[in-house]
Parts: sequence; C-alpha cells; structure tokens
Amino acid sequence: MENQEEFLEFAISKFLKFGSKRFTLDDLAHEMGISKKTIYRYFSSKEEIVQESLKYLLTGVQTEITEVRKREKNNPIQGVISIYRIGLNNLKKFSPSFLLGLQKYYPRANELFNEFRAKEIHDCVFDLLQQAQIKGQIRMNVNLELTSLLYLNRLEYVLFSSNNLFDKYSSTELLEHLVINNLRGIATQAYASKLS
Repeated sequence: MENQEEFLEFAISKFLKFGSKRFTLDDLAHEMGISKKTIYRYFSSKEEIVQESLKYLLTGVQTEITEVRKREKNNPIQGVISIYRIGLNNLKKFSPSFLLGLQKYYPRANELFNEFRAKEIHDCVFDLLQQAQIKGQIRMNVNLELTSLLYLNRLEYVLFSSNNLFDKYSSTELLEHLVINNLRGIATQAYASKLS
C-alpha cells in the first residue's frame, strides 16, 4: 500500500456509503486491488481501519471548521451557520447504517465521533453563540446552553431518525429549517433580518 491517506479516504467513503459493518475487508481489498494480507501489514483489525478512516474524515472537517472560525470571526452567527453547512454536507454522505454500526460494533470509533461532536461542534458552536450574544446579535434572555442542546446538537439523529431526510430535502433546505430558523428565533430583532 503506497499511500495510506488514499487508503483511508477510500475506506471511509465505502463505510459511509454501505455501513461500517456491511462493507467487509474482503470488499475493501477487492475494490482497491490489494490483498487482505497487505492491509494487515498496516492495520491490526477492521476496527482500527474504521477508527483511523473516521479520524481522517473528522480531521478534514476540523480543518474546515477552523477556516470558518477565522473567516467569520467578526460574525459569529454566520460562523454557526457555516459550521452546520459543513456538518450537513458531510452528514449527507453518511448512510444511517454507518452510525448504527459505529454504536453497535465499533465502540472506539463511536467514542471518537461523539468526542468530535462534543468538542468541535458543540463547544465551538456554543462559544460562537456566546460571542454573538455579547455582540448583541442574540437576545440576552436566551439560555444558550439549553438552546444548543435542544436545537443544534445531535442533528444526525434528527436527520436519520425514522427515515433519511437527505433523501427528501436538499442540504440547503435542511440548513434553513434546522438551524437558520432557530437562530432567527433567538436573534435580536435588529440582527434577525440579516440571517441568510
């Protein structure tokens, strides 16, 4: 295997599409044109491949979030919207079976995903909401922690709960209804009209 990064990128694309349990190492080896023996030279188990490929994906998302925070440092609410746009654009690549497979079969990868969601999404978004409140973009009477927990966390569970909302609605429409409308509800009157 010449390029581990390409391998991880290919592996995560297949796990996201078919599910982390359903897409086997035999499938992976066959589609990449390498032997399982070659894979086992670099990875001790499928669980390690799932975890490392997920880490690869999340590192890319983290880089995008860091760029958004720099770009939107003077407009924290727009930063929140941009972060959720990134999240939705990535979540639409997930099959519901991928997340279920992580929970059921790959506890370390599931923990990695949950830690990322807590640290990079919740903490980052909460920080941006606090900045927006200080700047007078969000009403002072809004409980940001509660708002964040009720509306902005765990979007993947809402999106995939009974059916895959990505099959019915565009990412833009989901962003509007799941994030932007909620932000309009907590924004000051002066700022609400600027939300897009």
